[in-house]
Amino acid sequence: MSNFLQVLIDGILSGLLYALVAAGLSMIWGVMDVINFAHGEFLMVAMYICYWMGFILGIDPLFTWVAAGIFLFIMGGLTYKWIIKRSLGKAAMAPLLATFGLSMLLKNFCMNRFSPNFRLLSGTILDGKTFEVGGAIVSVPQLVTGVFALVVLAVVYWLIKRTRLGWAIQATAMDKEAAELMGIDTEKIYLLVFGIGGACVGIAGGLMTTYLAVHPEVGSLFSLIAFVVVALGGFGSIPGALFAALLIGLVESFTGFYVAAVLKYVAVFAIYLIVILVRPKGLFGW
Repeated sequence: MSNFLQVLIDGILSGLLYALVAAGLSMIWGVMDVINFAHGEFLMVAMYICYWMGFILGIDPLFTWVAAGIFLFIMGGLTYKWIIKRSLGKAAMAPLLATFGLSMLLKNFCMNRFSPNFRLLSGTILDGKTFEVGGAIVSVPQLVTGVFALVVLAVVYWLIKRTRLGWAIQATAMDKEAAELMGIDTEKIYLLVFGIGGACVGIAGGLMTTYLAVHPEVGSLFSLIAFVVVALGGFGSIPGALFAALLIGLVESFTGFYVAAVLKYVAVFAIYLIVILVRPKGLFGW
């Protein structure tokens, strides 16, 4: 029973992290119908920001995630202004290829500047802290990250559903031309959506630095999982992203423990394929 509880807790905590990483991508994809291929590299940049602030300045990632979130908000906005905006309305694959180029640029720049070595902060406030629940060991850094993920997702959901800005975002996602006729500045909405997407992944990356090593390839797997979460949950749906992320986290955890570790991603992508074949718009898509 303790093993089952341990696997369950690990799956939930992983799922909450996946949800936070995927939330921003879900907004961008749902509103603009654009795939940000550099999403994983945004996560890597956030982790490097918090790592170097911790290593050089001695500031714990428990605080520097704010700086990472702000930096990635600006970086997301600049990505739209300088790259996405210039590629929209041209070839259908132009934004995808442009962000792919950005991802290669960021990855290789960090590879050149920081080497491919794994870097892990030691002596952080939450370093090594755990507690026991029913025989299962809960990692405090992962739990804190999971709680932050829920808070950020709740704020983003409230922003979309309960504010004028959120209504403008929904209107732009539904019909750009009609939104413009109603006086909505869709260019500003696109800029903010990219910024919010960057901030979400920046916060996730900052918090992950408390217990995960940073290296130039760290964002690759999380980026792939984020794409699966968004497609599985439904484009633009925050509740869908949360549900899909928890599902993926649990499937990954239970398959890895009870079947075989090498098959955990096989199970994840098999479920994704089945759902997409049955419901192409995802579980919560419309």
